[in-house]
Amino acid sequence: MAGVDRSASAPHVVAVMAFDQVQLLDVTGPAEVFTTANAYGAHYDVRILSTTGADVRTSSGVRLGVDGGAESLPERVGTLVVPGCVPWQRAVRDRDLVGLTTALIGRSRRVASVCAGAFVLAETGVLDGRRAATHWELTHELATAYPKVEVQDDPVFVRDGDIATSAGVTAGIDLSLALVEEDHGSDLARSVARHLVVFMARPGGQSQFSVRMAPREAQHPAVRQAMNVMAADPRSACTLDALARQVGLSSRHLTRLFRSEVGLTPGHYLESVRLEAAQALLEAGNDSVDLVAEQAGFGSAETMRRVFQLTLGVAPTTYRSRFRTTATQGRFQLSP
Repeated sequence: MAGVDRSASAPHVVAVMAFDQVQLLDVTGPAEVFTTANAYGAHYDVRILSTTGADVRTSSGVRLGVDGGAESLPERVGTLVVPGCVPWQRAVRDRDLVGLTTALIGRSRRVASVCAGAFVLAETGVLDGRRAATHWELTHELATAYPKVEVQDDPVFVRDGDIATSAGVTAGIDLSLALVEEDHGSDLARSVARHLVVFMARPGGQSQFSVRMAPREAQHPAVRQAMNVMAADPRSACTLDALARQVGLSSRHLTRLFRSEVGLTPGHYLESVRLEAAQALLEAGNDSVDLVAEQAGFGSAETMRRVFQLTLGVAPTTYRSRFRTTATQGRFQLSP
């Protein structure tokens, strides 16, 4: 990414694309970060633009005012931010949007996307051969639709040269804070994060929000039967040999089918089932971590902690505090 820009005389122009059905927070999240940074000494000139220069209506139905079209921008742009929409196909079929994005990439010092905005960048070809992130629900679709892009499943945002891509929705705030830090240092960025009451650096990756490893749906009836057995009782020992006997296959054949149809070994799939069971128990109840580990089939709290740390990047206790009811975390008081 490019270096520091602290010039007091020449503002750093941040151009944020907008179009009909764009996700509102994809646009306003980054805009809020950059404009808030100005209160602490930065010099950003944030401009919202559309292909026609006309206002747009976002996916939430909110009408969003824009500053104009491409002609409203200076010849050189500091940062281009490309948001997304769902379904992403709507955006990549908009040839005016893709064409304007392509043109502005060539005029911008650095380029960033939020959520499904990565699909628009991929459509321009600028992500070919680069690492990129998008919403965890869309990573497989991005990799399939644009096989030249090296899609990263877990990071909240990814930088590759002068291109930065972020995960879903609020991850655009994380990425924008990182860009502010790059421009003006950690102290100013930390002040912005405090003001917006967000993490300076969000702990953990996207996997803590997604279904564990997103196993594919199996077609073979024996594999589906084995998956159902494990899901019905994740606490059972479910040794590979016992499971294979139960579905009428050899252990080797069952393992081969699991790898080809699910993308995991039976053991890894069972671990994913136990992890999801533990997540649900931690979110919904008050049982101790030891009891949750036993109920989910991990056997010990230490084993569960290692799996949580390895796959989600957080400890079970941290996961519980982050994802259980907001009433507990926010200390809401009910009137008598």
